[in-house]
Amino acid sequence: MRRRLITGAVITATGLAFLTAVPGSATAEPGNAVDYTVVAADGASAAEATAAIKAAGGTVVTGNEAVGVYRVTSTDAKFSAKATKSGALIGASERKAIGKAPNGLEKVEKAGHNRGAGKSKGTRMDPLDDKLWGLKMIRADKARKIESGKRGVTVGIMDTGLDASNPDLAAHFSPRLSRNFAPDMTDIDGPCEVASCLDPVGTDDGGHGTHVAGTVGAAANGFGVSGVAPDVTLVELKVGQDSGFFFLDPVVNGLTHAADAGIDVVNMSFYVDPWLYNCTANPADSPEDQAEQRAVIAAMKRALNYAHRKGVTLVGALGNSGEDLGKPRTDTSSPDYGADPYERPIDNSSCWDLPVEGPHVIGVSSVGPSGKKSDFSNYGLEQISVAAPGGFARDYFGTPQFNLPANRILSTYPLKVLIEEGLVDAAGNILPAGEGLVFKDCTKGGKCGYYTYLQGTSMASPHAAGVAALIVSRYGKPDWRRGGLTLSPDAVERQLYKTAAEQACPTPRLVSYVNEGRPAEWDAYCEGGRNFNGFYGHGIVDAYAAVGGR
Repeated sequence: MRRRLITGAVITATGLAFLTAVPGSATAEPGNAVDYTVVAADGASAAEATAAIKAAGGTVVTGNEAVGVYRVTSTDAKFSAKATKSGALIGASERKAIGKAPNGLEKVEKAGHNRGAGKSKGTRMDPLDDKLWGLKMIRADKARKIESGKRGVTVGIMDTGLDASNPDLAAHFSPRLSRNFAPDMTDIDGPCEVASCLDPVGTDDGGHGTHVAGTVGAAANGFGVSGVAPDVTLVELKVGQDSGFFFLDPVVNGLTHAADAGIDVVNMSFYVDPWLYNCTANPADSPEDQAEQRAVIAAMKRALNYAHRKGVTLVGALGNSGEDLGKPRTDTSSPDYGADPYERPIDNSSCWDLPVEGPHVIGVSSVGPSGKKSDFSNYGLEQISVAAPGGFARDYFGTPQFNLPANRILSTYPLKVLIEEGLVDAAGNILPAGEGLVFKDCTKGGKCGYYTYLQGTSMASPHAAGVAALIVSRYGKPDWRRGGLTLSPDAVERQLYKTAAEQACPTPRLVSYVNEGRPAEWDAYCEGGRNFNGFYGHGIVDAYAAVGGR
């Protein structure tokens, strides 16, 4: 989770095999080795790409040849410019943030496993489930009486990590399939927790990924909370920094690993930094920045296509800028790392918010407990697929329920992060600042789990990912190559859309959030009809209908 209160922002920084300590970002100066992410041109072979990198003065550290992305070091201050001029390369960028979760993650305004297709068991409800209005809105509580998920169905949590010490996550977590692609960067993450700077899987020093994981698949075990698909297997794909940035290299490597490992569903509650929108040739950007963004666009599209082709259902958060993605406002937040941001008018025909605007991604908007589109949620006919509960603290304006923590989404959260945020003490006791915001539940054996409220499209996306996992569990066929079950992403998508609960545009269609404290530019106009519109897409996901309920 990003300390800047942005939903799921994370930075990718390494190649698939890069396991050494990673220093902070460097400046390209003579004699100073700098890390770059380099993307090969379409049609260029691996041999041609590596030769071009060498000719430009770079040394390949790792390569992801499935999508033509390379991690490179160079002491040549002109390496990026030289690489951009090569016909075998699209461009090179210094190790900068190329991935962030949709902004607006806001917390509270105050501050080896069995992959067989086992029988579903999670039909019970857990002690804190009465606080999960989102679970009830999408009828996931009823769905588990038909299908609660199969252990042979895997969901990749592509995020800041996953705290497997929480008893709600431990039983269904796969350390064998999990990977960390994002070593700590000391300039943004602080001192490394381990000598290699590569945190072990099953940990999360950001918190965001753990929250997402709980919504997808916290176990229905009579303890804490339960997720939408409480019996599926959770896989950590750490592609985000502890500080909440997402870089290109880790994201691409996480997607290709998910594809090669046979992961069924991947949740992506982030966008690629440092550019909110990656444009092919924005006049406001320098030639080097234009080349960098073209490289990001090409690499992300290749990685998403690769994952889809290998059977991964891709689910992504629409973002929290409160804007129509088909009619984007001027971008004033980019770049958000490596240089100061500046105004960038955005041409919708040549700019993309990635990964959610990439190929095959199911884009999810956020609604509050009343069903109203969350003030922060992006929307628009062009990119939306479905809506899901993501929280809206300022829902129910004018009533006693306005601006309550309970209007957000409660889910699992790491104790370490809660201590750092001053909500829990070192002994694990909830402090006054955490009262009503943090919950603790312990097993009879003394293992304790912690839970807190967050809101954002980052919280909506895992509700949809959980339903996608239930669809694979219910209708998937045995995967004789890898074990478990499999179902084509296109089939999952069709079932998700067909069974979503249709929601018409509000009357009037122009919704103002001035009462909720937003400026007039956040006014949102809902286009479309009942069966598909810019606020809800095909509708609010319905877990019960998705698995055959009526």
